[in-house]
Amino acid sequence: MRLLHSTRSVPGCLHPGVARRGRFIKCWLPVLIWMALIFSGSTDLMSSQRTSRIIGPLVHWMLPSLPEETVGQVVFVVRKMAHVTEYAILAMLVWRALRRPVKSDPRPWSWREPAWALALAALYAISDELHQSLVASRFGSPGDVLLDTAGAAGGLFLVWMTRHWHQRT
Repeated sequence: MRLLHSTRSVPGCLHPGVARRGRFIKCWLPVLIWMALIFSGSTDLMSSQRTSRIIGPLVHWMLPSLPEETVGQVVFVVRKMAHVTEYAILAMLVWRALRRPVKSDPRPWSWREPAWALALAALYAISDELHQSLVASRFGSPGDVLLDTAGAAGGLFLVWMTRHWHQRT
């Protein structure tokens, strides 16, 4: 009877360990998968030489009268926006893993989880740029670390705005 009582503290699970694994998979596995995608993007596979071969022709196809110099600038902006977007998503996933929000979450907003999410994203941005500095066709850039961190902050701002908006309605 004692065993039944201890397992009832975790609704829907037969054993508390199952619940912990389930929380890990639901909360932290998406973070780890996203980090792996970012890491793979730091290899030669996503170097500017390779991605420019895709983005440049696409821009030419959409805007055939655009001068080559402008196409190069568009490619640069698209690549930098990818930095912003990938780290915005990373920070939102980390916030979600730390906060574990539920539908109609009654808990008030806390800046603790976003601060940790931003710190983790910034540290990962640093490690990502260090990794790039070890790849022959890539180089690490402190400016990209700042851009990545700004993207993370922007993603967390979107989370805050969404929660703020839902609480007002």
